[in-house]
Parts: sequence; C-alpha cells; structure tokens
Amino acid sequence: MIVADEDSARDILRQIGYFTLITGYKDLFKNPTTKNYRDGTTFQDILTLYRFDQDLRQLTLNHLLHVEQHIRSALSYAFCASFGESQIAYTTVQNYQYTSRANQTAINTLIQKHLNRLLNNRTDYPYIEHYKTIHQNVPLWVLVNALTFGTVSKMYALFKPQLQTVISREFDGINERQLGQILEVLTVYRNVCAHGDRLFSYRCAKKDIPDLVLHRKLSIPRKGTQYIQGKRDYFAVVVSFRYLLPGEEFLIFKKHLSKLIDRAVQNNSQVNEGELLRLMGMPSNWKRITAYKKTA
Repeated sequence: MIVADEDSARDILRQIGYFTLITGYKDLFKNPTTKNYRDGTTFQDILTLYRFDQDLRQLTLNHLLHVEQHIRSALSYAFCASFGESQIAYTTVQNYQYTSRANQTAINTLIQKHLNRLLNNRTDYPYIEHYKTIHQNVPLWVLVNALTFGTVSKMYALFKPQLQTVISREFDGINERQLGQILEVLTVYRNVCAHGDRLFSYRCAKKDIPDLVLHRKLSIPRKGTQYIQGKRDYFAVVVSFRYLLPGEEFLIFKKHLSKLIDRAVQNNSQVNEGELLRLMGMPSNWKRITAYKKTA
C-alpha cells in the first residue's frame, strides 16, 4: 500500500482504529490470488471507501428513522382503534395471533420481556413515567416510542391479520405480508447502521424482501426464479425506501445517495462505479427506480 503522508496516516489510525479502517476494508483492495494489495493502492483509497460507508450509514439511518416513526404511529393507532387505549389491551395475549406454539412463545416473550418491563419498572422515559403517575395507564401510542425497531417489527408480525392489513394500507404497492418481510430486512440494516458495521456491501444472511413490481420493471436479472439484486443487499434497502418513504423524501434520499457514490468513485483510484454498484447490489439503471410506478 502506498502511504503518501505517514504522519497523517498515523493520526487517522489513532482516531479510527486499525481494525475498523484497515481490517474492515482492505479485502476490497487485495488481489484474490496473491492476497497482496493491487498495484497502486493507496492509504487514501481505503480511507475514501471508509468515509463513503460512514456517510452512507448516516444517510440510511436518517431515513430509516423516518420509516420507523411512521410504522410506530400506524401500528399503535391501528391497535388502539381496534382494542382501545388501555395498557391491558396490548398485554393480553388474545389480542395477538395466539395460534401456533411458536407464536405463543413469541407473544409471551414480547409482553413479558419488552412491554411489561417498561410498565412494571421505573424507566428513563419521562413520558412513560408521566402516564404511569397521572393516568395509571400507558397507551400503546405512548409506549411504542420506547420500543426498538426490532421489537416494533416483531409486534407487527404477531398482530392479527386484519390489523396488519390496516397498517400496510399506509403504503402504496405492498400488502401486509410484503410489509412484514420488508420490516425484517430493515431491522437488520438498522442494526448494521447503529453498530457502525460495513454497510455498502452487507448482505442479509437469512432475510430478504419480497419480489416486488419494481424488481420486474427495472428488469433485475434472475438466477433461476430468484432476483439476484435488490433482495438482501443494499439495493433492497433502496427498493424498500421507494415503497415506505413519501415520494419527495425518496427523491431527496436518491439525490444524496447518487452524490455519495459519485464522490466515492472520483476520489478512489481502485474502485470504479461499476464495481462499487456491484458490491452494493445496485443495478446500473438503479436511478430509474423513480421512473416507474410502484404498482402493477
């Protein structure tokens, strides 16, 4: 690796950490046969890719938080409209899909570990303590703000089908089952962003978003019957945002994402646009995602 300014490199390594910067990104710059760095690779190349990924995490998390808030709101209001605002309602197992043994176990865990823990113990959330003290009742539309995105997604998955349908109608082009799959994948990517893991080339190991109209309209290639892009890679996040974000907000996200990619490629001597898009699971025509309607 070429290090043009060793003093500057040492300072950067002290700030970021060798493991996070070099170990986390060096594999993309190495010859797979010799395991040596490709000719001409510089310290700046690795730093550029790291900073691209850092900016990508910030951009992604910012919009994920907006999706998360919309889901929290839709979920809590749909539940309260059906079962009322008493905290007894969302701690009653019969108000969920209490059917299979697996569901029963998951519902009991949800109530005991995540809901009752907030209701029965003192918390750091002033709004929850206020409702406990003043009203002796914490409606779901209050409590839901203290739940993690993963817990909210699990709660949605355990809701009765008619409630899932009501919630999914908040978003054009997807049904209740598809929304559930998308939330599972976004929960994984939410954790990747929050933990500072490498994002742009991440692939979900067990979860993928469903086949959607936009996969077909963008002519995503298949291997057998499976789309090879936009299912469990970063492009799956982009597709999910297209369905879950308001139109104007998605355009803002897309514009910022395009700028990040352009800057990363311009400042890197080793990774070109085609390779970066491939690592992200992005088709070359990804920008046309807004040229098509989300519905058939």
